[in-house]
Amino acid sequence: MNTTQNLCKTLLKNPSSIKSKSQVKQLHARILRTIPPSPHLHSTILSIYCNLNLLQDSLFIFNSLPSPQTTLAWKSMIRCYTFHGLFLDSLSFFTRMLASGKYPDHNVFPSVLKSCALMKNSRLGESVHGCIVRLGMDFDLYTCNALMNMYSKFWSLEEGGGSIREPGEIGKCSNSCKLEENVAGIDRNGNLDQMSNITSDKNSKKEKESYYLGSLRKVFEMMPERDVVSWNTVITGNAQNGMHEEALTMVREMGKADLRPDSFTLSSVLPIFAEYANLLNGKEIHGYAIRNGYDSDVFIASSLIDMYAKCTRVDDSCCVQNGMFDEGLKFFRQMLMIAKIKPNQVSFSSIMPACAHLTTLRLGKQLHGYIIRSRFDDNLFIASSLVDMYAKCGNIRTARWIFDRMEQHDMVSWTAMIMGYALHGHANEAISLFQQMEARGVKPNYVAFVAVLTACSHAGLADEARKYFTSMSQDYQIVPGIEHYAAMADLFGRVGRLKEAFEFISNMNIKPTGSVWSTLLSACRVHKNLELAEKVYQNLFTVDPENVGAHVLLSNVYSAAGRWKDAQKLRIAMRDKGLKKKPACSWIEIKNKVHAFVAGDESHPDYDRINDALKVLLEQMEREGYVPDTNEVLHDVDEHQKRYLLCSHSERLAITFGIISTAAGTAIRVTKNLRVCVDCHSATKFISKIVGREIVVRDNSRFHHFRDGRCSCGDFW
Repeated sequence: MNTTQNLCKTLLKNPSSIKSKSQVKQLHARILRTIPPSPHLHSTILSIYCNLNLLQDSLFIFNSLPSPQTTLAWKSMIRCYTFHGLFLDSLSFFTRMLASGKYPDHNVFPSVLKSCALMKNSRLGESVHGCIVRLGMDFDLYTCNALMNMYSKFWSLEEGGGSIREPGEIGKCSNSCKLEENVAGIDRNGNLDQMSNITSDKNSKKEKESYYLGSLRKVFEMMPERDVVSWNTVITGNAQNGMHEEALTMVREMGKADLRPDSFTLSSVLPIFAEYANLLNGKEIHGYAIRNGYDSDVFIASSLIDMYAKCTRVDDSCCVQNGMFDEGLKFFRQMLMIAKIKPNQVSFSSIMPACAHLTTLRLGKQLHGYIIRSRFDDNLFIASSLVDMYAKCGNIRTARWIFDRMEQHDMVSWTAMIMGYALHGHANEAISLFQQMEARGVKPNYVAFVAVLTACSHAGLADEARKYFTSMSQDYQIVPGIEHYAAMADLFGRVGRLKEAFEFISNMNIKPTGSVWSTLLSACRVHKNLELAEKVYQNLFTVDPENVGAHVLLSNVYSAAGRWKDAQKLRIAMRDKGLKKKPACSWIEIKNKVHAFVAGDESHPDYDRINDALKVLLEQMEREGYVPDTNEVLHDVDEHQKRYLLCSHSERLAITFGIISTAAGTAIRVTKNLRVCVDCHSATKFISKIVGREIVVRDNSRFHHFRDGRCSCGDFW
């Protein structure tokens, strides 16, 4: 025997050492040239092809084998078909194997039972169970584990409202018909025994659930030997189907059987504690995981984060869904840099809202680049998140570009784009897109109507908004919610129809909240309607006495009317109640660092440079015709002091810092937590013209794009 033959036989004795298609092809070629053919030899080669999941090559070799094929050949093909999701073919080969007189072993039934489970075919599953019993394989550990897994899946489908194929349903496709005939033929030959016809006779969903649960438990109880997989199957089945007490009981029984719960067990029971907010027991599992070295397991870590989050321990979970956006980004960076874990589609669609909320466009662009390199950009959920992120970070053009490139749109992507246009003041584009969505047969939902009403509000389209508000309930049977009423009230307030807004809020079908009344109170301040402002304040105070904004707004209305004593009384009342006004704050991102400013802020390291640049800008603005609107200063001070206070507003400090910190022509993007005042709006228009830059300011309700001395809002905001 030469060296080549020895090498081939050594490899055949250790087939797991063959790792690639090229290696098995080389081995196959050498065997054909050096070793006399035999059924066992070819079956072994076939099994290697099947282990590498090379279906076409495996099928070619199988068809070239002389009859009768060996048991190894049959079970290799059955396993390969199941791996590729070709369950009908897998079961067809199983019936052909039985018909040929070959009997399956414990390596065959797990693949066959998996095919029955994933086909949702209870009749075939029970038939295979009957075959297992007849062949005496019902005491084999691996076969019983596969049986329990199958019944657990049938049970889950019934519990979750899924569809189990009944005997009559299986004939709906030609391949299934052929398989049904094969099964029936084998049954007549006595090789495949149908179990009880309880499946076809069960008309009650509850009876079906009980039947599958009973089958699972019966298999478990009759097993002479159980391993961790056996226990995990029963525990997971109970947990996934809401039988939480039973699942926890099984975990305790598992410990009594001298078997240690593994990471799979823990990740199955942790969601139970998450659902019931059982922090104490959840922490016990956490401690067990640490003691046994499971805390580094990615699935355990994910389950722990979910458990702590749902138990409202955001200090432990630190995840985006709790609004902890900075912490969410921090964990994402740690996942990339420290844990070296490559993010998947879910990671990106989860983290993008943090960029949108924090308006971190630079980071959003970096993530977008990562998404493109990972080839996730065609994922529907990620694309929708990108549309939302770019729109909320002020880049509406890029948002629309991504939207147009999407092959299909879901409700999230439509709504994100419509709301993006609304926030940027592009009402006509938002309405046009809403109409396109309707024309394509997509039924608008609750959020879509919030978006289109917001668009109408920011453009003062009262009649158009009335039409959509009526259509929402009449055409789509959507009950208006507080957000829809707030958008309508905001619209009436913006266009100066304050009395109509008051009547609209008073006649709402649901109780108005403080935020709805605050919208009208703010409009009263803008339109200087003191009488109605006092009336609105009383209604607001009744539903939300701790609303700081209500006190501040009415105080500002009094100040604008020159009623300084009344304004002072309100300020004193706020102080006595421990209520503090939220300071106006603006922030800007420069070179991956966020710089925050408050009105009159002199603490920034570059304040002297900012102040000098502001003085130069003010001189240029005044030469262009800028006149400070000191009516916006609601303090009882002289005109000179009012001019100083205006120049030190937070958004001006941020804009000026952006100008002196970036190259000429770079767009300036500033975010403010409150509404932009009239004078700062006017000043920013002058600044954009003088420095020749686009300045994008996002306040608490919308975006303002300043360019060449004009604003995208058309001075209506």
